[in-house]
Amino acid sequence: MNVDQSTAGVSDYFELLKPRVMSLAIFTAIIGLLVTPNHVHPLLAVFSIIAIGAGAGAAGAINMWYDRDIDSIMDRTKSRPIPSGRVKSEEALTLGIVLSIFSIILLFVASNYIAAVFLFISIMFYTFIYTMWLKRYTPQNIVIGGAAGALPPVIGWYAVSQDFSLFPVILFMIIFLWTPPHFWALSLYRSEDYQKAGIPMLPVVKGKKITRLNIILYSLSLLIISPSLWYLGFLGNIYGIISSLLTIVFIYFSWNVYRKKVGSEPALFKYSILYLFLLFMVMPIDKYIYIWIS
Repeated sequence: MNVDQSTAGVSDYFELLKPRVMSLAIFTAIIGLLVTPNHVHPLLAVFSIIAIGAGAGAAGAINMWYDRDIDSIMDRTKSRPIPSGRVKSEEALTLGIVLSIFSIILLFVASNYIAAVFLFISIMFYTFIYTMWLKRYTPQNIVIGGAAGALPPVIGWYAVSQDFSLFPVILFMIIFLWTPPHFWALSLYRSEDYQKAGIPMLPVVKGKKITRLNIILYSLSLLIISPSLWYLGFLGNIYGIISSLLTIVFIYFSWNVYRKKVGSEPALFKYSILYLFLLFMVMPIDKYIYIWIS
């Protein structure tokens, strides 16, 4: 198919935004917004979340534009809009740039300059640091690049509150430490795909044994950071108990990967998504139950 002739529909342009990644950014940003001690104006909150989602989608579109060469090689990504020829590469780049500008301006108007600056940093980091540099040149690509994906709850927090707190820092650290075992689990059973595309993922460069060890080490670190919102007094016992149990199960799945149990890599990858969803979901539940009983 000729990639210079666009045959795209709305769903193809939406796919450019990496909707799964975008939905995770939106979800964690909403949680960051809800757990602030400040009052949340519903209308401004909606516009702030739209801006954060647009920013995440913009970074995804630029990522697909830049990675179109390796996406066409990998089985997992060769059906994406650009390598499949449904969308022209320059259209993806234009969409990403326009959405980036729109999202930053909208967030500045709807909230404040601090949140807008964090969104700008997130887009720039994902685009230039991760996509154009780290991803292709170092096996630590996911570790360092995870900072971009860890910023949405921080942006959500500062969209409502301009006060410094350890709370959004911990939210950042949870996602930052969660990202490596999440993606390394995927790269373990997709290592041939990454090797074929020349992407230096940890299993390709250092081997699967080192990757499994790193997965269990990062998983153990979550046992310290995830419940810290409880033992530092930011959230109550409900969060403390649930976060500890969820993390213990996460470590169990990671241990199975370390032991090379059959099917453990995709199992960890799937559970890691559920883990982050449940962990963040219980945060506002704990907060508002505490307010209700106080």
